[in-house]
Amino acid sequence: MVAPHGGRLVERVLQGEKKEETLEKAQGLPSLKLNFELLSDVENITLGVFSPLEGFMGEKEYRNVINQMRLSDDLPWPIPIILDASREEADRLNIGQEIMLLNENSEPAALLTLEEKYEFNKEELAEKVFQTTDTAHPGVAKVRNMKDVLLAGKIDLIQETSTPFYRYKLKPIETRILFKEKGWRSVVGFQTRNTPHIGHEYVQKTALTFTDGIFVNPVIGRKKKGDFKDDVILTSYDELIKNYYLKERAVLAILQMEMRYAGPREAIFHAIIRKNFGCTHIIIGRDHAGVGDYYPPYAAQDIFEEFPDLGIAPLFFKSFYFCKKCNAVVNEKTCPHTSSEHINFSGTKIREMLVNGERPPAELMRPEVADVILSYKNPFVE
Repeated sequence: MVAPHGGRLVERVLQGEKKEETLEKAQGLPSLKLNFELLSDVENITLGVFSPLEGFMGEKEYRNVINQMRLSDDLPWPIPIILDASREEADRLNIGQEIMLLNENSEPAALLTLEEKYEFNKEELAEKVFQTTDTAHPGVAKVRNMKDVLLAGKIDLIQETSTPFYRYKLKPIETRILFKEKGWRSVVGFQTRNTPHIGHEYVQKTALTFTDGIFVNPVIGRKKKGDFKDDVILTSYDELIKNYYLKERAVLAILQMEMRYAGPREAIFHAIIRKNFGCTHIIIGRDHAGVGDYYPPYAAQDIFEEFPDLGIAPLFFKSFYFCKKCNAVVNEKTCPHTSSEHINFSGTKIREMLVNGERPPAELMRPEVADVILSYKNPFVE
């Protein structure tokens, strides 16, 4: 099986006496209350999803990542994982101090041992990571709203965040055991924030032809307006897999993390995460993790040329469509017919039909999937 990123799967979870001791002293420690997105980062660090990170990044790592897309030991890493605090919050905290990180219910979630406090340039962060400073970009808007000081240090998890989707939740240590039990030596990961249409099924099954299994890993968390809601994505994939996949060849599990919409940088980040779950390959399609027209259509594929040492193989898919003449999903290499015979997999068109209560034609979406989506009064994030 592929090794975790950096060679070691991180696990920083307090248990037994150590957990009890930490909870007993919780009231006497300074605390910071985190939102769902930051709590997701905390969990992903401590459960190994973000291996080899063991905590929020210090200034040296932060600068390496935004400038070189690598950690200080030259390991590929394109997105800074950082914890922001106000100046007032930072001023009352001391280096070396233990800080209780609270969830949204003000309950102890994790313990941070503070190693650094430093300031950062929001404009620079936005420009480097998102290639724009336009606040219409959701990632840029989030950066602009960040507090002024970054806190760094290792984290130990006290309790996981509750989720209504717990039955879909698998840790990297669990997926690696599961893939091994299934006898999968090669596993292809599929990143998604959408319900599946026939085009998605086409790329998944094409990739599955060359691997032992597919790991469908939808992002669960903050998304932009107009994206499908989390429960809609999961129930529609349940229906697709139940009816159209071999049970022993597909695994569905969530990735609890916000979408950053960082285009090419996020494509590399998604690849690293799936490597930690145990994937040997990842599907990278057109405009992966993009938003609007901030990135060229295939920028998320081209960037992989800069990372020959990534340790997970990308599978690139470009243009594909349904050909009425071929009566099949095809691509530019397999279909000789003109564009007049082609039906494109337009997400906008499919959404418009669903909003109007129409079931998309079978050439675009499986009827079972469409019926699941149509059973929701409003399947989209508002």
